[in-house]
Amino acid sequence: MLIGFTYDLRDDYLAEGYGELETAEFDRVDTIDAIVDALVACGHEVDRIGRAKQLVHRLADGCSWDLVFNISEGLRGLSRESQVPSILDVYEIPYTFSDPLTLSVCLHKELTKQVVARAGILTPASLLVSQLSDLDRVQLQFPLFAKPVAEGTGKGVTPASCVNSFNELHSVCLQLLTEFEQPVLVESFLPGREFTVGILGTGEAARVVGTLEIVLRDAAEAGVYSYVNKERCEDLVDYVPVNGHDDAEVRQAEELALAAWRALGCRDGGRIDVRSDSHGRPNFIEANPLAGLHPHHSDLPMIATAVGMTYVDLIDQIVTSAAERTVLA
Repeated sequence: MLIGFTYDLRDDYLAEGYGELETAEFDRVDTIDAIVDALVACGHEVDRIGRAKQLVHRLADGCSWDLVFNISEGLRGLSRESQVPSILDVYEIPYTFSDPLTLSVCLHKELTKQVVARAGILTPASLLVSQLSDLDRVQLQFPLFAKPVAEGTGKGVTPASCVNSFNELHSVCLQLLTEFEQPVLVESFLPGREFTVGILGTGEAARVVGTLEIVLRDAAEAGVYSYVNKERCEDLVDYVPVNGHDDAEVRQAEELALAAWRALGCRDGGRIDVRSDSHGRPNFIEANPLAGLHPHHSDLPMIATAVGMTYVDLIDQIVTSAAERTVLA
């Protein structure tokens, strides 16, 4: 197939004056090259398109592709991950990963929680804080956890995100509302084990590939899988492969993750993040329908490696899932 490739190159944005935090979710050149190499190894021809504006220009020039491999995150707005898929839908060009609706819902963590809760999936109690006066409605028991409602890569998450009093909560919400200019999700804090579950496929064909337990090292920011811990994960985090066959808590986390994946309509490949409460019961935290794909440092490829799947095979299975969806449609 001729596969177009849409992505946000971090170096391009940095060269335009954007900061490290603003571009934290974007990809470096080595990730882009690795995906291209894998697609070529699978027998495809690859056309590097770039971000949404470059896609618009290419479409205006009359370009088309059999399939677009889309990892574009977008820069602005609560629906920024939906921009490229929405454009491709207009032109009826198939693409990998989830559709605009699912991407928009999954980026907004409170909307995501509402969907999975409606499906009977356990998720911590929460309050959406759009302005400080919303804190007057807090009825949750401390400790609580506060983070921006629509960010990834741990942006806005620090040890201060775990709060033990109303004054701490007020201070953290004020800081997050000011810095990120979006609502703050406040949840009951979960003190248990933390997992990320890798999933491939769509609907009933979706399956759990494997699971990593997130274990913070002594030098890490304590208690939270924070932005700093994620950015310096090689030094601060151990990603421990765990097996649902041998560990009942992991098995429950995987069953929950697969149910959430299907309830949200996620497609082709990605991750579901899970954390357990004080009773060892796994809870849904958030969905990652556009998971990072660096071959050595991103969670989904690390999960694949841990279960003996090569990076080329991982990319091939994602493309195959998308292609099969297109044929069936």
